[in-house]
Amino acid sequence: MAHIEKRPDRRKPWRVRYRDPTGRERSRSFARKADADRFMATVQADLIRGDWTDPRLSKTRLAEWSERWLVTKTHLKPKTLAGYRSNLDVHVLPAFGDYQLRHIDRMAAEEWIANLQASGLGPSGVRQARQVLNAMLTLAVDAGYLPMNPVDGTSTPRLSEPEMLFLDADEVERLADTIRQPYGTLVYLLAYGGLRWGEAAALRRGRCDLPHSRIEVAESLADVGGHLHFGPTKNHRSRIVPIPGFLRDLFAEHLDHHVSNDPEALVFTTPTGTPLRNSNFRRQIWYQAVEEAELPEGLRIHDLRHTCASLLAAADASPKAVQHHLGHSSITVTMDRYTHLFPSDIDALVRRLDDIRARNLAAQTRPNDRTRGLELGGR
Repeated sequence: MAHIEKRPDRRKPWRVRYRDPTGRERSRSFARKADADRFMATVQADLIRGDWTDPRLSKTRLAEWSERWLVTKTHLKPKTLAGYRSNLDVHVLPAFGDYQLRHIDRMAAEEWIANLQASGLGPSGVRQARQVLNAMLTLAVDAGYLPMNPVDGTSTPRLSEPEMLFLDADEVERLADTIRQPYGTLVYLLAYGGLRWGEAAALRRGRCDLPHSRIEVAESLADVGGHLHFGPTKNHRSRIVPIPGFLRDLFAEHLDHHVSNDPEALVFTTPTGTPLRNSNFRRQIWYQAVEEAELPEGLRIHDLRHTCASLLAAADASPKAVQHHLGHSSITVTMDRYTHLFPSDIDALVRRLDDIRARNLAAQTRPNDRTRGLELGGR
């Protein structure tokens, strides 16, 4: 435990000595005994609670700590890392880069979040910036640099759910017919296969099992700062997607006319054979096709994935089947997004509630034996 060392004379400082959780002896000097007493009480309480941290570590500046934290995230996708780096450079380091870790308190974190909102940054941007700072300080706590994370528990603005647009089968046909060829097959794949854009752009010939009407989704393409990166899917899982017969036939024709025999060849590319970039595709092809097909102006490529969920629900697919087809990480994700596409179960439940109430009312109005006897003049 901590103790105050006796002074040989009044010219010497008061020295508090204690051992940290590793057994290392530490000390700190004070000019006044009252200050030494307060420090000793604090150290003893922290040691008992297990909250003690090395004061030298807590003096680390956030800018230095952020670089060490980023090194621990190198296993993440390039796009995720680029997002972390951008949030650090634009939002976190300008506010806290020169701060020592110990000087970032709850009030400073709350004011920072409020300033981000006041600057016009949207709810999603504010949440992402907070997430980066929170993750860094969580690691600082786990590594013994801080006793607690001041960002933990801070509030962020609510995210508004983007409106989902769903096409029906006729609208998908119009879009596929209107779009510049050979990208009609891509439209059908997105609308009936439910692939994410990056998954479709990374699809290779060798993963098209047409005799069994199957597509293997095992890779995704991301555009990070103008550089294309091939990597795992969003949830790091591959999946087998069944495709309808008409799409299988379209794929066979597309592969014959537009894709080399190399199993590694990309199924969908630019006219010059380079990988598709989402931004270029939208600007050069998508917007024009949406307009010419007379579809909603705000229709996004990702809405074809929502369309797939809608078409599957219309075909009486179960939520579990939709989850597998779209590659959601859990059934909760599927139901959170598409509960409204499965009204039959809800309607049946409501009808059963009606039946329960009707039976209850009937039981209340049915005369019992005693009442029936009185009505007949009995006693």
